[in-house]
Amino acid sequence: MQQLVTGIHHITAMCDSSQRNIDFYCGILGLRLVKKTVNFDAPDVYHFYYGDEAGAPGSILTFFPFAGIAKGRRGKGMLNTTTFSVPTASLDYWQQRLKRFNVNAKPPQERFGETFIYFEDHDGLGLELVFNDADPRPPFSYGHIPLEHSVRGFFSAEIWEEGYEKTADLLTGLLNHTLISEHENRFRFAASDVPGSYVDVLCTPDSLRALSGGGTVHHIAFATPDREAQMAVRTKLMERSFNPTPILDRNYFTSIYFREPGGVLFEIATSGPGFAIDEPPAHLGEALKLPPQYEPMRAELLASLPEVSVNPDKFR
Repeated sequence: MQQLVTGIHHITAMCDSSQRNIDFYCGILGLRLVKKTVNFDAPDVYHFYYGDEAGAPGSILTFFPFAGIAKGRRGKGMLNTTTFSVPTASLDYWQQRLKRFNVNAKPPQERFGETFIYFEDHDGLGLELVFNDADPRPPFSYGHIPLEHSVRGFFSAEIWEEGYEKTADLLTGLLNHTLISEHENRFRFAASDVPGSYVDVLCTPDSLRALSGGGTVHHIAFATPDREAQMAVRTKLMERSFNPTPILDRNYFTSIYFREPGGVLFEIATSGPGFAIDEPPAHLGEALKLPPQYEPMRAELLASLPEVSVNPDKFR
């Protein structure tokens, strides 16, 4: 039987400054800007997609930059930490790099036998680098970060909840995940036991309820192979009264959305057609790409959206 959900597809967050966001994720972290488009529901706002060279599912962190947005608050009912996978031998490199660019990282810590460091971007979004040698995915670099130290994609996502049981039932019962590790209040689930598939659910009943805003995650998307598999997941969700949206066309994939029991917005996104359908793979992210319904607004949008550029050489 086909596995309907195969791991994390992408994670989407909100930020303030468009250029500062690009500088952090392309410049400091070295991710590739694979698509520069607009929020399909609010076209006066950019939508940036960062990932590996091709923007493969499991590597894609995306942002809606709302200039002047009020900061949000970490707490239960939210995905609070997004973690990236890097080689074990890169620990010293990344500690020095983050320090050089005034990113305040915590000292290395251990979890499930993994070494990781926690830090935040300029908007306060929680991030981690997890140092491991279990990731076979190819590296990408603009040239300013050595390939042997570059980010491979996501490692995991960390969700805070009042309790883990109902979310665990959704993940294991409908979304093809298995509980693979647990320690104290942390429960790790995975669609497959590889980096890019891990979801950690933390029981944090004493934490405040999260507030959406700058520096917080809007939703997490899980990957499904194709439209047929997506429809099968949607049917299962409807049978359990999760009330998923209709299938929505996002150009580079199709999506359905629903709230999990703790309140986090979940998405199920198809693995294709991918980001090369409207620009060559060698030039991903270079031009503003608009969905057909907004092409008549191109001149207006170009005049209103801030100018941005990718300048990795500033971050050598």
